[in-house]
Amino acid sequence: MSYLDNILFAILLVIGFGYFFNNIQKIYRNIHLGIDVDRKDNPSARWKNMAKIALGQSKMVRRPVAGILHIIVYLGFVIINIELLEIIIDGLFGTHRIFAFLGTTYNVLIASFEILAVLVILAVVIFWIRRNGIRLKRFWNPEMKGYPKKDANYILYFEVVLMSLFLLMNASDLHLQNVPNGFSHFIKAGWFPVSQFIEPLFNGMPNQTVLILTETFWWLHITGILVFMNYLYFSKHLHILLAFPNTYFADLNPLGQLDNLEAVTKEVKMMMDPNVDPFAAAPAPADVPSKFGASDVQDLNWVQLLNAYTCTECGRCTSSCPANQTGKKLSPRKIMMDTRDRLEEVGKNIDANKGIFVPDNKTLLNDYITAEELWACTSCNACVEECPVNISPLSIIMDMRRYLVMEQSAAPQPLNAMMTNIENNGAPWQYNQQDRLNWKNEN
Repeated sequence: MSYLDNILFAILLVIGFGYFFNNIQKIYRNIHLGIDVDRKDNPSARWKNMAKIALGQSKMVRRPVAGILHIIVYLGFVIINIELLEIIIDGLFGTHRIFAFLGTTYNVLIASFEILAVLVILAVVIFWIRRNGIRLKRFWNPEMKGYPKKDANYILYFEVVLMSLFLLMNASDLHLQNVPNGFSHFIKAGWFPVSQFIEPLFNGMPNQTVLILTETFWWLHITGILVFMNYLYFSKHLHILLAFPNTYFADLNPLGQLDNLEAVTKEVKMMMDPNVDPFAAAPAPADVPSKFGASDVQDLNWVQLLNAYTCTECGRCTSSCPANQTGKKLSPRKIMMDTRDRLEEVGKNIDANKGIFVPDNKTLLNDYITAEELWACTSCNACVEECPVNISPLSIIMDMRRYLVMEQSAAPQPLNAMMTNIENNGAPWQYNQQDRLNWKNEN
């Protein structure tokens, strides 16, 4: 490479990583628009969660076909991109296969990269067939129309192109390594179990043409990686990065243990305490929230917003949801997608108004998620159990329900009747407390 090539490569890196980190800052800012919650407890359990679920993919393999294919793609990208370090060094300093001095270790690495590249391509083809050929139902729900469907396919095409460029780059490099007394710059390095079968394609071509092709494949490969990296911000594949913090900060409480408002809990305890004077003036509560529940993304906590950005749109939650299975409008995946879309809209509003959110007469509730969807939820936690990265759509649903009940008194009529009965009779049924044990006298 000439110095001009090195300079151009450095500029490309600065632009690529600069744009990437700028978008990461936006995500961080948007996530922290949420209410603060403390998730620093029990770090050992949290590290274990992250290692087991995010790194170990333990929940993915509950559905073996998709799970194993995903692990292949995941490992392929993680391991193959180790070579990215070599590409960056070569690009900046004009070297070629800078790590070739590792000898056999280097050869084994290159060979394993190539085998993984082929496995990734095969896995991606199967993913494409499952999504577009077999048309699995969970990939064709209403919320997956339009951009979400295209996004999933774009990523698959990206992966095939990047792996193909990697193999073509190696094949043309191998060809130049074998040119007698031709290109001393292309030292003999690496084992090429796959690209050795592609290399004959370059036979008969002028060496200078092969050299141009090699450099073209190299530039396209590194540019493609940078484009892919920056596309993540606009894609569901942001989970590649966010799955790790998301599993670390996930709720460690048992499924089904819901958060209660402390102020309300105190009132209920006072109401149920026979020693409390019902006519005494209640002490002024110091911890009553300014708003009960959530109607917009700013009312959710930051972990819930992190959940929204981490959603993989895999649809496992929706396919296991009993409400969705019985024809209700609720789709837990849509809850997460809508939350992310609204959060992005709020973030763009802030960007457009110099760091200040200007009310836009929209809210997550009603403009994105309807009350019908929220009340269809049975709170069974199937969606939380199924999620491969520990996302909790249920927590968002419950907070939005809380807003409907406590701020708008907009619960469904049967639920309102039940709550009225509890308030008046101390039980969900419309019976006087004196009559609650009459059933024992029935024949």
